[in-house]
Amino acid sequence: MRKIIAAIDIGSDIIKLVVGESLKGKIHILAATNIHSQGIKKGFVVEPNALLPKLEEAFSKIESMIGLKIKEVIATVPSDDIEFFFAEGSSTITNVEHIIKESDIIHAMQACTYNKIEAQKEIVSIKPTSFYIDDERTVKNPVGMEGTKLKIKCLVATIPRKNILPIVKCLEKIGVKVIDYTLSSIGDYYNLQESMMKDVVGAIINIGYDSTNVSIFNKGLLTNTENLKMGSHQIEKDLAYVFHLTKKDAKYVKKELASAHKRGTSGSVKEEFTTREGENVEISEYEATEVSYARLLEILKFAKKEINLLTKKEIHYIMITGGVSEMPNFSFLVEEVFGHHAKVAATKELGVRSNMYSSSVGLLKYYDEKTNELGVDFSIFNEEETEELSSVSKKFSFEENSILGKLFGYFFDN
Repeated sequence: MRKIIAAIDIGSDIIKLVVGESLKGKIHILAATNIHSQGIKKGFVVEPNALLPKLEEAFSKIESMIGLKIKEVIATVPSDDIEFFFAEGSSTITNVEHIIKESDIIHAMQACTYNKIEAQKEIVSIKPTSFYIDDERTVKNPVGMEGTKLKIKCLVATIPRKNILPIVKCLEKIGVKVIDYTLSSIGDYYNLQESMMKDVVGAIINIGYDSTNVSIFNKGLLTNTENLKMGSHQIEKDLAYVFHLTKKDAKYVKKELASAHKRGTSGSVKEEFTTREGENVEISEYEATEVSYARLLEILKFAKKEINLLTKKEIHYIMITGGVSEMPNFSFLVEEVFGHHAKVAATKELGVRSNMYSSSVGLLKYYDEKTNELGVDFSIFNEEETEELSSVSKKFSFEENSILGKLFGYFFDN
């Protein structure tokens, strides 16, 4: 059966919804859409009634593309008040051959967290760091090996239920079940990962609309993360203040006139706007960039300081993503702040070639990889629906791509 997953990343400015299929180790995008969000602030649901019609609009668009109703989805959730801890658990190998299977890993992982999670907390990530067979042999992957006992060490991350439940409830109200959830930073890592990142410590910075996430990864494990209460929305506020613009015009100037760095911008390229007081004002590309550059420079400098607070280990890479990283000349700004130690990310898959999709695309890659490792097949569509989808795909031209997911909530009977 085809393995098809849907994922949603509900941002303060934009909702991203993507459907993808795992095929021969890669994710292929079947449909993707983004619409402006409402009722969300800093990743949290603050006005459910404003969010619900936007969610319905996003799902309606996707469903019109693939010809099927989406009933299950994986979602990103806020990382505020996250806590990390290491835990150990074990599983007795009970099959006659004493061959370790994927199910034994799952049981050992469940043992890692048994009676260790506070009542108002939920697991958002659990990653094995070490495997031991019969308390002696240390192995990288125990599946298929012989033994009587499997012990593992895991890095566990938990967040308050209040980060999760409002999102789950809103999706349930429109008939969509959240089968799993995870952090956007985990999605970013899997979207941007390169081979060397699995062996070193690095940082990923995602500049969102009203907050910026800074996360530290050690050999592929998320070990620390923090949300800075500043984002690209402040560029719009600055433009509106400096030039006396409406919110709508400030957003337009940010998108169409401003760059992230003044290098190469022009003072002669101008557009005329009407101020809030009813007066005409001309704004040049260079003037708009002065404002956006100052704010982005501040955000990146704060992010740089935060990296030093989150870890004392040597940083081998810094990746920067988020929709605002698509601004012209953004790489010049990154070089000014970080030198050659950082680079602007690139979401490369066909159909979602924008860093606004970074988290959602990466989460599908994450989900696909981990379910494959644990021998679990999952699809949001049954065989009959998949056959119907196949008939629809003959009529439409689907673009290829990569997508999302989270995993361990599924294995913990969430």
